[in-house]
Amino acid sequence: MAATGRKHLVRDFNHFITCYLCRGYLIKPTTVTECLHTFCKSCIVQHFEESNDCPKCGIQVHETNPLEMLRLDNTLEEIIFKLVPGLREKEEQQELEFWKKNQPKENGQAAETLRCQRLGLPDVGIDGGDAGDDDDDDGAADDDYHRSDPQIAICLDCLRNTGQSGESTVTDLMKRFIRCSSRVTVGTIKKFLSLKLKLPSSYELDVLCNGEIMGRDHTLEFIYMTRWRLHGENTYPMVLEYRPRIDFG
Repeated sequence: MAATGRKHLVRDFNHFITCYLCRGYLIKPTTVTECLHTFCKSCIVQHFEESNDCPKCGIQVHETNPLEMLRLDNTLEEIIFKLVPGLREKEEQQELEFWKKNQPKENGQAAETLRCQRLGLPDVGIDGGDAGDDDDDDGAADDDYHRSDPQIAICLDCLRNTGQSGESTVTDLMKRFIRCSSRVTVGTIKKFLSLKLKLPSSYELDVLCNGEIMGRDHTLEFIYMTRWRLHGENTYPMVLEYRPRIDFG
């Protein structure tokens, strides 16, 4: 006998897609990496202005800067928009109305620019031409360098006493602490190290976390979630070590 499928209502999923703070649907869902509780971005940011603890479970998220431990969940956002009819359009309209009311007159095109970005259209200037034709702004829209991505702080330490012949070539960085997009890969970190240490293009490095060599396609967020935070004694920021590449044959 075939099982009769039950039609689920949106309210059946409300426990998973509503914010603990405002009780509305999650808008720009943002997860606290220490306890994996998710809130609206604006709700949790406002909460952390007054407290360093998770509002749901009470765990201390960070001693001084809990905002460092927040990660946007774009996948959950898309799921919520698909579950709740009209929610995406409603939020976009409210955002447009907000910018129309609050944008200075000299930046009056901001609302139209935002609308174009939402719809995937090229930005149109006041004279009706493509904004990309303005020499002064050439490439500006494409050069945000992932600043809108979730950020992560890391420490890059030189691993010594490896017995490798090229160990004297690989030295400590002048500035070991950096802040970058959590979507940066190990391959990019290796390029950054080669540039700062002025290594030959053929020189290979290993990047390790907790003594384990990381694959060049691993993102910093993946390493933090699966390698670093699983060790309770580890503190923030995450420490990555580098050394001359060891060929195990």
